[in-house]
Amino acid sequence: MAHRSGLTGRPCSPWALCAVPARRRVTYDHRMRYARDERAALCALLDETGPAAPTLCEGWTTLDLASHLVLREHRPDAGAGMLGGPLAGHTRRAQRKLTSRTPYPRLVETIRNGPPRLSLFGLPGMDERANVVEFFVHHEDVRRAQPGWQPREIDPGLPEALWQRLRMARLILRKAPVGVEFVRSDEPTATRSGTPSIRLTANARTPVVTVTGPPAELTLWALGRTAVAQVRLDGSEADVGALSAARRHF
Repeated sequence: MAHRSGLTGRPCSPWALCAVPARRRVTYDHRMRYARDERAALCALLDETGPAAPTLCEGWTTLDLASHLVLREHRPDAGAGMLGGPLAGHTRRAQRKLTSRTPYPRLVETIRNGPPRLSLFGLPGMDERANVVEFFVHHEDVRRAQPGWQPREIDPGLPEALWQRLRMARLILRKAPVGVEFVRSDEPTATRSGTPSIRLTANARTPVVTVTGPPAELTLWALGRTAVAQVRLDGSEADVGALSAARRHF
């Protein structure tokens, strides 16, 4: 049976633009708390700013960012090239095609509706595990690219979720020119297993630069938003300079 595109009515392959559905009921699990909340807040902001607003992603407008998020959840063949490598060209072409052919409101609504059920992100619990950082950071990418932005109050549980996932920075910072240690500047929330650690070693080499800030700001710094992340770097002038230079090229 041929697939029909919601945009043109013509037959299409399973990975054509018909993969971006028209407005439908939200079907993903609403018990997934922080990913859901950041997704909803980002979509509300995308509605408010429109498709031409700047973001912290170099060269991207809000239209480009929305296309990226839809592609990531709805096109696993194209998502494989988002981190570079041999499929990066395929990913760029797919994103340009999606951006040019899909109305911006449709893209935002697709993000709002959550990942397809029959996808990796649609597996029970996967949205929360895989998307908390993604949607928090991209929400801030839009917020902090606007003039006069201010830090926002976030749910008390979100810093803990971000801190737990900050271990991913060990992979991101594996080639850092110096050692990197994160230190929380906030008061961690006690859990059943006790009070969480306030220190995390992201790169164990020496000498070491210590990066201090709340988990939200540390997350932004680790993912390359160094110009807007409200953190403090402590170490020798040469070591801090070397690390800062390396992060600018992330």
